[in-house]
Amino acid sequence: MILKMGGGEAVCGRMHIRMQNAGVLTQEQIQEFLKGSRPIEFTGQNRAELYEFVQRVLVAQEYAVQGKKQRGAVRAYLSKVTGMSLPQMTRLIRQYRQEGVVEAAAYRRRRFATKYTSRDVAILAEVDMAHDWLSGPATRHILRREYEQFGKTSHARLAEISVAHLYNLRHSAAYRKQTAKWQATQPSGVAIGERRKPDPQGRPGFLRIDTVHQGDWEGAKGVYHINAVDAVTQWQVVGCVERISEQYVLPVLEAVLHQFPFRILGFHSDNGSEYVNYEVAQLLKSLLIEFTKSRANRTQDNALVEGKNGAVIRKHIGYGHIGAEHAERVHQFYTRHLNPYLNFHRPCGFARVSLDARGKRRRQYLREDYATPYEKLKGLEKGEQYLKPHTSFAQLEQIARKMSDTESARKMSAAKAQLLRRCKSESPTPPRR
Repeated sequence: MILKMGGGEAVCGRMHIRMQNAGVLTQEQIQEFLKGSRPIEFTGQNRAELYEFVQRVLVAQEYAVQGKKQRGAVRAYLSKVTGMSLPQMTRLIRQYRQEGVVEAAAYRRRRFATKYTSRDVAILAEVDMAHDWLSGPATRHILRREYEQFGKTSHARLAEISVAHLYNLRHSAAYRKQTAKWQATQPSGVAIGERRKPDPQGRPGFLRIDTVHQGDWEGAKGVYHINAVDAVTQWQVVGCVERISEQYVLPVLEAVLHQFPFRILGFHSDNGSEYVNYEVAQLLKSLLIEFTKSRANRTQDNALVEGKNGAVIRKHIGYGHIGAEHAERVHQFYTRHLNPYLNFHRPCGFARVSLDARGKRRRQYLREDYATPYEKLKGLEKGEQYLKPHTSFAQLEQIARKMSDTESARKMSAAKAQLLRRCKSESPTPPRR
């Protein structure tokens, strides 16, 4: 059944009613309609059409100039024919009086202000790829140094980023598009205990040393990496030999000790025969260096160098076989590229160790606990007295300022890629696993 009365549409049960000229009804007709339609319930169908109908009625009835009684009748009439509640109709009428129209408010999603741009994400990705994805605090330290010490204004916003938000950017879709690979941290070997624990007492020059083998292939030995780390400053020097006999180890060991800018006071190793022998002991004695070795069931005593084996050597060189014939070439790469990068441009974490109520050691890393080994050495009280003769902080500062952290990382990465390609091209193809 269709009842022609006005210009809106409503539903009552199964009966559809189309109302024509409803917007031009007089006040008397509106009162009669309200009295005659009390038992009838109307339901609106389309919000856009209902809002248009409400506006048309309010304009036709000149709602703004009507008295209180007439306005109440118009509101009741609109609420009746549209199926809306009186509070909802009051809201629409208020909108009409304030803005002159009745329309649905556009939905606006609340968004946080964007601080870091796509360019910042791209810079973070470049830094991470150059440094092989360091920890969040170490990466933040590099970003701050790039801006504050090397004057790169493009790093200004990232210099103040929090570690938590740095990881948020790393997990973003824009960051993942910038980075081509993601490699999980490789497990390190279990540290072997030591017989006597050295006591540096805050002085640099007490070394932890270990050997990392690059693996065998069809009976052919790979190269051996000699890894030496200072216990206080984490100053690290890496060398490479083709055999671990005294004939090969002694010259490289002397070269490794020579690269440290401070005097060597202590030398600590595990029980491997490459170090625990008369030749090495005689060398250390001639240099007035204290020689200690490991003891059983003290797995944490030599953990520093064992951690560096995985975090530095395995991370940069990997696990693939490198023939012993390439030892000299790898050693030159370490001396010219990797060692300067590690000591002047790669931040290390210096833990604050405390004991809890049960006597358990707790390690905590704060923002100010990250620094490069050179920064740590320079920050020691009276650090100048530990340097070797003819070595000064002015000379070391020139090396540190020669290039920025990321530039050094890129130069080192390029030299490493060239080295590994050459070693692979000049070596027989390893068998598939």
